[in-house]
This record gives sequence, C-alpha cells and structure tokens, in this order.
Amino acid sequence: MLDLARPRATITTPAAAAVFTMVLTQGPVSRVEIARRTGLSSAAVTKAARPFIEAGYLAELAATERTGPGAGRPASPLAVRPDREYFLGVKITHEELIGVVTDLRSEVVASAHRPLPSTAPETVAAELAALTGDLLGRSPAYRERCRCLGLAVSGDVDRATGLVRYSPFLSWHDVPLGELATGATGLAVTVENDVKALTVAEHWFGEGVGTSSFALVTIGLGIGCAVVVDDRLVTGARGVAGEIGHVPVGGDGPPCHCGGRGCVEAIAGIPAVLHAARRALGEPELTLDGAIAAARAGDPAAREVFARAGTALGRAMAAMANLIGPERIVVSGDLPGLAAYELLEQHLRQSFTQQAFGAAADCLLVLRPRPFEQWARGAAAVAIQTLFTLQER
Repeated sequence: MLDLARPRATITTPAAAAVFTMVLTQGPVSRVEIARRTGLSSAAVTKAARPFIEAGYLAELAATERTGPGAGRPASPLAVRPDREYFLGVKITHEELIGVVTDLRSEVVASAHRPLPSTAPETVAAELAALTGDLLGRSPAYRERCRCLGLAVSGDVDRATGLVRYSPFLSWHDVPLGELATGATGLAVTVENDVKALTVAEHWFGEGVGTSSFALVTIGLGIGCAVVVDDRLVTGARGVAGEIGHVPVGGDGPPCHCGGRGCVEAIAGIPAVLHAARRALGEPELTLDGAIAAARAGDPAAREVFARAGTALGRAMAAMANLIGPERIVVSGDLPGLAAYELLEQHLRQSFTQQAFGAAADCLLVLRPRPFEQWARGAAAVAIQTLFTLQER
C-alpha cells in the first residue's frame, strides 16, 4: 500500500538524476549494472537511490542475479513503482483536445477527447479545466497523485515560460498558455512543442530507449522534427532546432507558406500532397483517403505524388543524418494509417540511402504511425520530466 503522506522524491544531484532516469527508462536494473553504466561507485548509487525508495518511487525486487562470478552476492534489481504518481498530458489541435492520464512509466491508463468550440486561448483554458476534471475524476488515485499537466502544441513554444510565441494552426501569437492553464486547472503546467514532446516520450519510453542520439520526423499538416544528441533534446538558441520541414529539396518550387520555395513541407506535408493529388487526378474534391486509395489501386499519377513526397522526405532526412549522425530516425505522424506509409516508404528509403554520406546511410529508419493519444502521452512524458525540477525540498 502506498503511503500518500510521503513527500515527492527530490533530485538534488547529477547522481540522483542519473540513477532515477536509468531505472525509470531501462529498469528493472541492479545497482551493480547502474554503477557500470553510469560510472558511479556502488556506494554513490545506493545513496542516490535511497530517497526514491523511501518516497515510494522505487522498489527493490527479489534477488534474481549475482554481482560477480561464482558465488557472488545476489543483487536486488531496482524498479519503478508506476502507480506512485500520475500525470496528465493533453495534445491541443485546432479542433479538439486529446487528453490522457499516464503512470510514472508513461503507460496510458485513461484517455478522453473534447471538442473545441473555438481556439480562443481563454476558451481552450476553460476546456482544459473541464477535460482534466473529467480524467482525474475517473479514479480517486488519479486525483490524489496527479500534480503535473503537460501540454503539447504545434508551433514555436518557449518551454521555460509556457509562452506559445506562434502557432499557425491555432492562429496564436504570444499566448501565455502555461499561465492560463495553471490558473484554470490548479496543476503545475509544462508547455512544449508537440513534436518535441513526442520525441521525449520516444526517447525515454519508446523507440529511442538505449540510444544517445536519434531523431523523430513527423508527417502531418506540416513536417516536424526533433533531435536528441548525447541524451539531450536539442532546442537551439531560439527553440527551433531540427526544422527539416523547411529544408529546400525541390529546387525552385513549389512555394511554401514560410516564404521559401521547394521546402519539404511544401511537397510532403498533408495539404501539399492532397493539393498535388487533386491536380494530378483532376478531382478538386478528392480527399486524402481517396488519394491513398487511388495510389494503392495503381493509379500512376497518384503514385507519383506519394513517390515525390517520399523522395523529398528521404533527402531531408539524409541531410540531417549527415549533419548529426543519429543512431536511428523514427518517422511518425498522423497520416491515416499504414497504407500511406507503405506508399512513401520505398522512395523515402531509396532517396535517403542515395543522399546519406558514408556510414550515415547505416542509420536505422523506423516508420510507425502514431495516433493523437500518443502525442498526448508525449505531453505527459514532458510532465514526468518535471520530477527533475519541481521537487519539494
């Protein structure tokens, strides 16, 4: 039985951060293995782990391995207690809020959708309050053990202040979303760019576990990208690092909304693909599902649209691989199902291999669609990171 009166664990040293992160993302793991991977002494690992055990975040499992050859002393692996704390994550789109409750291991335990009557910031804050109330009301444990809310928003986000500088799909400029959401929900709020939030989830709990450098590319209304180097999310001086959507790969055209020409987003973003498919097939009312169906049925014009999009994506990803050398690149997003990925994949991989330099071509490419619930999970993963900065002292 968890003792809810116990305070939250406190991160006060790099050793504590290293130990807790390793158990959280790669556990169960023994102290000996933690010491081996981190370079800390066994005594330092034990000292760092003790507060988390006492606060109920970590547990010692039954001894299942030995610390040395022969008759070495059995080791008791450390594991996270997932239900010690819960976290809310919400993905904000121009049409709805998608919310989840996750445990400490970022496993989704509850989810809900809530339509947005408008994208006015005050309306969004009010709907966030209603959504979080719904989700937390589903279990006394959620309400008692949830303190943090993560929000994922497209566009230029200042995570440190919770300010959304610019979100084109929400038509927002300089919106203090963190402040508004905190006032509406009473929770500690962290706001992050949606692609970066999804990358945090993949780095800690998904395809990026065990890698020190990887990248996530998303296909949707725009082309998003976030990069992890040396186990750190790269933000750049102004928070816009990794924007491969605006890498020019298409010569002088087509024009992009950013003002440039030939950007990846202007060729491979969903609006660009749909526009090109309508022109190629001569059907002004064609839907994206219709374009995918035509291409899967073998229509050469429709297939060429997806081939061009895949080629543009592969070239941009190769440029990124040449620059930072990630161990793997995960391609995700909100295209409608695996069918669209199948139409892109061959051309994406081929152009990537052709353009990547030397060993960069060995980078593992993983194509996997993600529903919006996973983007909300990314927002919750960002909230989980607040364990490192919002501890009671």
